[in-house]
Amino acid sequence: MDLPVMPPLLPMLAKPVPAIPSGQFYEPKWDGFRAIVFRDGDEVEIGSRNTKSMVRYFPELVEAVRAQVPPRCVLDGEIIVASTSHSGLDFEALQQRIHPAASRVRLLAGSTPALFVAFDLLALGDADLTGQPFNARRASLEEALAGVDGPVHLTPTTTDETVAARWFEQFEGAGLDGLIAKKPDLLYQPDKRLMSKVKHERTADCVVAGYRVHTSGPDAIGSLLLGLYSPDGSLAFVGVIGAFPMATRRSLLQELAPLVTSAEDHPWTWAAQEAGTRTPREAERSRWSATKDLSFVALRPERVVEVAYDHMEGPRFRHTTQFRRWRPDRDPASCTYAQLEEPVRFDLREVLSAGSR
Repeated sequence: MDLPVMPPLLPMLAKPVPAIPSGQFYEPKWDGFRAIVFRDGDEVEIGSRNTKSMVRYFPELVEAVRAQVPPRCVLDGEIIVASTSHSGLDFEALQQRIHPAASRVRLLAGSTPALFVAFDLLALGDADLTGQPFNARRASLEEALAGVDGPVHLTPTTTDETVAARWFEQFEGAGLDGLIAKKPDLLYQPDKRLMSKVKHERTADCVVAGYRVHTSGPDAIGSLLLGLYSPDGSLAFVGVIGAFPMATRRSLLQELAPLVTSAEDHPWTWAAQEAGTRTPREAERSRWSATKDLSFVALRPERVVEVAYDHMEGPRFRHTTQFRRWRPDRDPASCTYAQLEEPVRFDLREVLSAGSR
C-alpha cells in the first residue's frame, strides 16, 4: 500500500459542548465503530479508533470498498449495523461482529451485514487532503462518493441550524446519539479534539443493587451497578456509574457495607439470568471480559441514585452514566422503566438519505 496518508492513523476527535454552535457544518453523530478506510487498488485496510485492523471482521465492507470507492483514497467514517427487529441501529449486533472464529465472522457478515458511513476524505489519488479546510474536503468527498449505493454511504450534512436542531431530535429515534459540528476551515488533525459534539442528556432514578471493586484493590469501589424494575416486577441490570474521585470510592465501600447480601438472596442470581432477566452476570461469561474480573458484590436494592444518561440501547443505558445525587426520598420500587423518556422511532433509511442541505 502506497498512499499519501498511511496507516496506522488516529482519527480526529470531538469535544462535548452544551448546545449547537453557530456557523458550522452539522452531521448526525453515528453510534458505531469509528473506522478509517484505506484503499490502494485491491489493497484495503480498515483501522479502528485505536488503529487496530478490523479487516478480518468485516469482509463485506472490504468488497464494498473495492467496488464503490475511488481506487486510491482514505476515508474517515463509522461502521454501523442496522437492526433486524426495528428501524434503527443495533450496537449489540455490531459488537458481536468482532469474533475470533472465521466461520462465525462469515455467518454474521450475511445475517447482520455492516454499513460504512463516510464523513471525511483524507486522501484522494496522490493528494493528501488533511491540510485542506473541511468545506473543501466535504466537496471532494461528495464528488468521490457520488455513485455509492450501500453498504457504503455518505453521511448527511447541513449548514442550517434549524435543520440541525430537527436532526438532533428526530435522528435519536433511529439510534443515533446527537450531532457533530465542524468549522468550515477545520484542518484534519489526528487525535486532536477539534470537532464539537452535542449529545442528549437526561436523568433517571435507579436502584443501586451491587458494585464491582476497583482495579487498584479491594478497598475501593470501581463502579456501582444500576437496576430498573420491569413491568413484570423483575429488577433488570441497566448500566453503571464509574466516575468517582478515589476518596469517594473508598468512602462508598464503607457506606454501602451494611447493604451487602448473599448472592442467593439477591434479584441478580444465575437463575434470574438464565430465566431472561438482564443481570451483570452475563458480562462474566462474555468474551469481551476474558481478561477482566467482572464479578460483583450484591447489595440489597434499597438505595436510589439519580444519574444522567444520554440514550438507551434497548433495555440498558448505552454509555456509562454520571452521578447526580442520592435520592433518599424515593422508594426503590418506583424506579421503573416507565419514568424514561422514549424517543419516537425514526427510520435509519431516512437518516442515510437525508443528503446535504
